[in-house]
This record gives sequence, C-alpha cells and structure tokens, in this order.
Amino acid sequence: MRIHFIAIGGSAMHNLALALADAGHQISGSDDQILEPSRSRLKQAGLLPKDEGWHSERITKKLDCVILGMHARPSNPELIQAQELGVKIQSYPEFLYTATANDRRIVIGGSHGKTTITSMLLHAHKVINDPVNFMVGAQLNGFDRMVQLDPNVHTAVFEGDEYLSSPLDHRPKFFWYQAHFTLLTGIAWDHINVFPTEENYIEQFDYYLETLAPNAFVIWCKEDEHLATVVRRSKRKDLTFIPYHTPVTTPARDGQTILKWDDGTESITPLIGTHNMQNVAGARALAACTGIEEADFDQAMGSFTGAARRLELLQETESFTAFRDFAHAPSKLRATTGGVKDAFPNRHLTAVFELHTFSSLNKDFLPTYREALARADEQVVYYDPEVLAHKQLDALSPEFVAECFGPSDRLRIINSKSELQAYLDSQNKSNSVLLLMSSGWFGKVRPKWLD
Repeated sequence: MRIHFIAIGGSAMHNLALALADAGHQISGSDDQILEPSRSRLKQAGLLPKDEGWHSERITKKLDCVILGMHARPSNPELIQAQELGVKIQSYPEFLYTATANDRRIVIGGSHGKTTITSMLLHAHKVINDPVNFMVGAQLNGFDRMVQLDPNVHTAVFEGDEYLSSPLDHRPKFFWYQAHFTLLTGIAWDHINVFPTEENYIEQFDYYLETLAPNAFVIWCKEDEHLATVVRRSKRKDLTFIPYHTPVTTPARDGQTILKWDDGTESITPLIGTHNMQNVAGARALAACTGIEEADFDQAMGSFTGAARRLELLQETESFTAFRDFAHAPSKLRATTGGVKDAFPNRHLTAVFELHTFSSLNKDFLPTYREALARADEQVVYYDPEVLAHKQLDALSPEFVAECFGPSDRLRIINSKSELQAYLDSQNKSNSVLLLMSSGWFGKVRPKWLD
C-alpha cells in the first residue's frame, strides 16, 4: 500500500510509520515540526520528510490511504487536498483496527496505568516467545518500536487511549478497537478541554463497554469507585466481568517486593509503589484470561523493569535515588507520591510536578489537585508562563496554584526555568529521594548532576 502520514512526527504516528515501512508498505509523510527521537528514527529509516511543513502536492490519487494525526488541523492543506481528491482518510486507531479486523484484540484502558500494564503484558508475551502485534505509549526495553503489525500474527495488544481519534473524529481512540478482552484500571477525570465535566468523562467508559466485541471479557479494578459504577450500570449481558484488587505485599531483599496472591502463591517484582502492585495484579488477571499461565507471568515479571518515563530510575546511590514519572492527573500524582514514600519511608522525599497538559493548566481543573502531593516531605509545582500563552490559556498566579495544591507549609511554586534549574542543581543527595513528575520535559531543564 501507498500510505501518507499527515503529522508523521508524533510519538505514535512515527512508530506506526516505521512499522508499516518494515512490513513493506510505501510510506511518506509531512509535519511542521519533528523533534527527537522521532527525527533520528525517521531519518534512519529513510522516512524523514525532505522539508518541514505541509505540501498539498504530496497528496495524489495514487495514495491508498492518508493517516491523519491529532497534531494536524481541519484546515491543513494536505488534508483538504485528500478530501477533494477522495483519498481514504483514517485516524491511526481506525487504521489499527482495520489492520487487525480479523484478529483477537486485547485493549488496556483507564485514566492511569494503561501504558505500564500494556508493557507488562507485552513483556510476558516476549518472555514466553509468543509474538503479538501491539501499540503501546512508551518505548520498552527489548522492543525496537512502540508499534508492531505483522500480518502473520493474529493477536493484537493495544493501549486504549480515551483522547480524541483525530481532528475529524472526536470519538475516543479506544472506541475503534472492538476489544475481545479489555482491562480497565480506573477512572479519574482528565482532558477537561475535551470532556468538560467529570460525568461526561465517566460516560466515555460507559460508551466504551458498548463498543466491545460480542461476549468480551472485562478485567476491572474493583477498588475504583467510578469504575464500579460503570460496571454496575452496564446493559451488556454478554460481557464477562472479572475484578482484581491490589495484592498484599512485603519487602524482599535487594529492593524487590513480594506479592502475595489470593490462592496462596507468591511472586517477586523489582517495581515499587502501591499503584505498580495494582498494575501487576491487573496485568496478571488479564494474562490469565487471555491464555498465559500465572506461573509464566509471575516469572516474566521478575525481569520487568518498567516502561520509559513510568517511575523510571534516573540515578541511584547508597543514600540518594531519583525517579522520573509520566504522572500528570491528580489521582496518579497521589498514587505515585504515596507509593514512593511507602517504598522509602525513612528518606526525605521531594516531589516536583510540572503543570503541562491542558487540564493541569486550566483554572477550573486545578482545584482537583488539592493535596495531591501531600505525602511528600517537600513539594514543588512548576509551570512555564510561555506554555500557557502557547496553549492560549489564562495566566496563572503562583498564589492561585499554591491554593489549589495546598494547604501546606512544605509547598513551593516555581514559574521560572532558571529558578527550577537552580533548585534541582542544589538538591540534597543525602538520605533523600527526588521524584520528577510530568507529561512534558520540564522545559528541557536537566539537573547538572545527571550529566
């Protein structure tokens, strides 16, 4: 097939382009800005556009399909040209469904933890030498790409995102997949720019259950109140609901954790934090439901170290540990901060969070972060006024941000890159833990001690 990507530089988009090129398709693409690591990876594969920007002449009737990324706008000249020529236009979730329409589809959804659980399942399949196609939201150790589409493989594992499919298709991405097996981690209101109320956000998960394949299996976290409501009011009588819960844990040697399961068996993981133990329980239940023996899954988890930027270890010495995490929603901040504090109860924990998403920078949504960092001994919230301006959002005062995250006499608000740089560079690295949380990159500020 001849396939053109509009906004090829995106994380998921460029990985899909790489996967399709590897499968033998003719790939082209455009974007107005392509950053690392997308740029280098596309260049190495011979897929980097010669010129940045949008070029309508690249769209011809010879194309079999145009895949439209969220970064593009409805006024995009390449998109308009494709519409005028009648070229088939698909979002990447629509394309993924089309490519796996005759296969068994396993989808992991929820407001948090879905990347980690998807990664756990993929790691288990790799360890037991059972190939699957996949799409996951982070780079994994042992995997060349975040997307794989092999026509000779007939099981697909997808991370199910509830955000919009494309500029033309405002349905959540996971509506497309029609899963035969799905896992839902929990529901915590996010994406206020798309789902203006908490109830509207929760309703997306009601609708999601309606999209599942006939007689599908639903693995769900019974500790989540909103998710329990969605499961209880589902009208699908053909669905099989299988609940899971956070297991009892005890510390093991060498920083590992022992998980005790309901059937009396035990397993070991190098991961830390209550939310990660809950993720292991969900992935274990899903794996068992889809055909992986629990003993095989447990053995695989002994070598699973996590996905990129999901409680990723940045530096570790005898008295200092630094983590980076993708956390941005209030529930994830609470879970991550609490989990790290539980893992290092006798160390001074400094939690630094960047307001970066539309929701986290929205004045109406910010109050939902109240006491989200409360378990940390020292709390820092950083935001960049330039990002607010770029996203065309109202300015924020440090006093208002402090009010939303407080009350706390251990809270500090920083809205200057130079001040953040100085703060991180001066970290006390004695008997302490530093936790950096953001869906962005802290304006490319990097502690000097990491170099």
